[in-house]
Amino acid sequence: MLNPQRQSIYRIKLDRILVILCSAFVLLHSTKTQAENKNFELLLDDIWQYELAQFPSIARSENLRPSRPLIDISMSAIAARQAKFTEYLHRLDKINADDLNASEKISLFMQRYRLQNYLDEIKFKAYRVPLTSEYGFHSSLASTVSNFRISTQKDLEDYLALLDAIPAYIAQNIDYMRKGMAVGHVQPASVLIDYEDTISPYTNKEIKEHPFFIYKNTTNEAIFSTEKETSLQASIAKVANAYQDFYTFFVNEYRPAAKRNIAATTWPSGEDFYNNRIRYYTTTDMSAEDIHSVGLTEVARIRKEMQSIIDALDFDGDIADFIHFLRNDPRFYAKTPKELIVTASYIAKQMDAKLPQLFYKMPRTPYGVAPVPDNIAPKYTTGRYISPRRNDQPGYYWVNTYALDKRPKYALPALTLHEAVPGHHFQISLATEMNSLPKVRRSTYISAFGEGWGLYAEFLGLEVGIYEDPYDNFGRLSYEMWRACRLVVDTGMHVFGWSREKAINYMLKNTALSEHNVRTEIDRYISWPAQALSYKIGEIKIKALRAKAENALGEKFDLRAFHDAILANGSVPLFVLETHIDQFIEKHRFTE
Repeated sequence: MLNPQRQSIYRIKLDRILVILCSAFVLLHSTKTQAENKNFELLLDDIWQYELAQFPSIARSENLRPSRPLIDISMSAIAARQAKFTEYLHRLDKINADDLNASEKISLFMQRYRLQNYLDEIKFKAYRVPLTSEYGFHSSLASTVSNFRISTQKDLEDYLALLDAIPAYIAQNIDYMRKGMAVGHVQPASVLIDYEDTISPYTNKEIKEHPFFIYKNTTNEAIFSTEKETSLQASIAKVANAYQDFYTFFVNEYRPAAKRNIAATTWPSGEDFYNNRIRYYTTTDMSAEDIHSVGLTEVARIRKEMQSIIDALDFDGDIADFIHFLRNDPRFYAKTPKELIVTASYIAKQMDAKLPQLFYKMPRTPYGVAPVPDNIAPKYTTGRYISPRRNDQPGYYWVNTYALDKRPKYALPALTLHEAVPGHHFQISLATEMNSLPKVRRSTYISAFGEGWGLYAEFLGLEVGIYEDPYDNFGRLSYEMWRACRLVVDTGMHVFGWSREKAINYMLKNTALSEHNVRTEIDRYISWPAQALSYKIGEIKIKALRAKAENALGEKFDLRAFHDAILANGSVPLFVLETHIDQFIEKHRFTE
């Protein structure tokens, strides 16, 4: 038996050995984790470089020269992308999320979300329906061209290559649309009325009048030799002919073959497709039935708030009478496009001055206010934010000045806060400027987050005094009601058998939107299934998280810090946002 002194010596030695072994294990685990984190970082970069090579639009948005003028949409290219995206997903699945820090976990969720959507779009053959009521591949081409700037000989060569690629690209899209026609995978006829008007401007045979004639986009006309100008004119002539082919196909073949049933669930694999789009746009597992029910509840709540305003104004009539009054009284409408733009600009500057009350961190990217382009305005939504295409451009808040008697000024405060600040421009610019985040985090837009934030931004105007009179506030409520109605009519049309007219009448009954706006919006929901669900679902979650933080933190709740936390990670799925705000609450619960 060992004496006590010898036992003590052995015990000390054993303790030292255990400490050394534990330290070695921790060091080994730490080294392994660091290596895995580095591998994850390299994988994200590999995926990003692949996307840059495959999608010229992404490369151009990063101020890079794309590897090809337009995306390759041949079946072989689509199949190759499908295989590569599947491989990347499998590699991501092997990443142990427990070994990643909080920011890396978000990047993992985001990359999976992005890749899965690429694969889902291929699975459901989205390329067979390359247009909605608002836009299509043909107008996307026009947008690419309008943002092209020529200052060097290389720029001119790239532009000519882009023009030369357009005819084959249009022909490939026509081929896919024909394949869709053969199996009933086409847009409904009701959303295609007068749609050819969005194509006809690009069929212009007067070369120097064609929208793609580039002199208006160049900063150095000296690079246009006689030979290059001849090439430019020849290329534009071919482009005009290709657009004419699309116009003829659309009028003579596509629209006559358009389906009469408006539900996306009547497409091939339509029920699976619509449920998939619900998951994609809301980032939740909510069913169409759940969403429809939430919509009905929200509509009832907002109607009560509307009635309170009507009662306070001592208006003689019910909600329907008040809405009729708003739609028809000239005082609520601009007389010129400039008046509407000036009013929107004034509201935007008012809100700019309020931002320090709501945020600590603000974006550097400027924005402008401009009308929706004339060629798309008749079928375009009321307003939209357009992100900068290059780093030498501002963002733009587009205001639709078509049909001025349908664009009420009492709706402009809510629209402006949603599209400009503190809505889309504010949120998207902050995300873009987060240089410490991987590219996938800065360039991915998640509708439930972005549109939910936009609708929440409208609500913030109430807290800082942007709505100057009861009519402006009713306009805000009408816009909130508009988004609540979307939950009802989108699911109603695509799942519950609602007709287009039933959806239109429901919106007219419950919102102060003009009939023109309502019809335009309903056609958008028909042709872009489930996207419109994201607004209210996202806003409800953000408001719920704010209430949760206020209740948990009490006097420690800091609204500016909360808003910074909401926007701190860029655009994220709602379940990721909730986890982040839970962490925000725990962090601030114990601070002085």
